[in-house]
Amino acid sequence: MATPVDAHLLEALASTGERLLERHLSTTVEWFPHTLIPWGNAEDYEADYEWEPDDVNLPAAVRSSLFVNVLTEDNLPYYFRDIERMFGRDGAWGEWVRRWTAEEGRHGIVLNGYLMATRSIDPVELERGRMAQVQSGETREPPTVAEGLAYVSLQELATRISHFNTGNMVTDPTGRAVMRRVAADENLHYLFYRDAMQAILDADPSHGVIAIWNQVRDFAMPGTGIPGFSAHAKAIADAGIYDLAIHHDKILQPVIVRDWKVDALEGLSGEAEEARTALMKHIARVGKVGARIASRRQEKAAQLEPANA
Repeated sequence: MATPVDAHLLEALASTGERLLERHLSTTVEWFPHTLIPWGNAEDYEADYEWEPDDVNLPAAVRSSLFVNVLTEDNLPYYFRDIERMFGRDGAWGEWVRRWTAEEGRHGIVLNGYLMATRSIDPVELERGRMAQVQSGETREPPTVAEGLAYVSLQELATRISHFNTGNMVTDPTGRAVMRRVAADENLHYLFYRDAMQAILDADPSHGVIAIWNQVRDFAMPGTGIPGFSAHAKAIADAGIYDLAIHHDKILQPVIVRDWKVDALEGLSGEAEEARTALMKHIARVGKVGARIASRRQEKAAQLEPANA
């Protein structure tokens, strides 16, 4: 059964769910994790093996990103629980839940296989992190369908950007191919959720705007239950893989303003008008802070560059 608070929206939008599922199935590409993992690089692990950073030529920030990315994917059982609770088991929405889960499962398989074959991350730290992450079961758990769609729309796009930017910083071409393959899937998932949320905005704009604001004001990526997440997130931001500037320029502004056109919606309730005002102020504030942090990072990087001869 779907989340009861606004499950009626899913019933009213049944044809939308069918259309979006059909579009997804017609555009997704079948692929196989085993063909992307560089098995020729793999070696047996001895019982007393101890990983050293010098085992792989990767900056610490890129290792942090890979660590967070793969453990986020490993938390799939709880995402499935929440998505099924949100959409229910029946009809096109339920079919989407199962299809999405199957596709997300491939991401964990290929990322774990790549990391083990290349020894890019300490396997002991990774397994302990997986145990802690999955045992904690920490997820966002939006209370309504509208809030759930608002969150996953932003989260799937943020995940796609994080995977793609991480791949750009991996010197190994096989690693880049893995990250880009996963990012391509995440983009299709984002498009499904973005357009489903658009349908809710069309059907009940006031409800949709309030839901968006409730999720944007304290948005966090789904990896918050990962051990050392704050330190890893800082390293990821400092490296420019995913930071406030990207969050504003590539997530909030394009989706909320350009695509959903929240600033131009008419006929909102008083509560929704207040939510929209707060939302737009928040987006502007994030943009200013993000630009300032990015500028400081660029200045610091320039100072570290060797002087021209």
